[in-house]
Amino acid sequence: MTAVQHLKRFTFGLTLLGLAAHASAQVQVSDAWVRATVPGQPSSGAFMTVTADSDSQLLRVASPVAKDVQIHEMSMKDDVMRMGPVDSVALPAGKAVTLDPNGYHVMLMGLTGQIKEGDQVPLTLTVKDAKGAEQTIEVKAPARGLDGMDHSKMH
Repeated sequence: MTAVQHLKRFTFGLTLLGLAAHASAQVQVSDAWVRATVPGQPSSGAFMTVTADSDSQLLRVASPVAKDVQIHEMSMKDDVMRMGPVDSVALPAGKAVTLDPNGYHVMLMGLTGQIKEGDQVPLTLTVKDAKGAEQTIEVKAPARGLDGMDHSKMH
């Protein structure tokens, strides 16, 4: 095989890789954590920052530690706090969307056991891009103390 044939194959391979990377939107999850619980507590919350490189939606989250997992939104209206499930969360292209206790967040309900500080809680996020393609993202979220602080980094 000549050098030109090798170069053509190499270029073709790179092109295929580029197409494969372009076909699926990239979604980054950072700062994921779950609130630790006390024995017998039936629910907890999961929090994180999600950034998609193209307009997308967070459709659902699943976890083996809970019988039911829902995406909720907390809001204030007329000095009354409201919290309830939402169908999805918009992920505008390139914009970090934070899921925190004061806005969108994930509720883990019907816990199968206590979540202890330092546990690694598996979460599976399902995201759909603007073209309708779905992808799943696996996350291991550390459990933090009941006050939400990460005590593992304290000395």
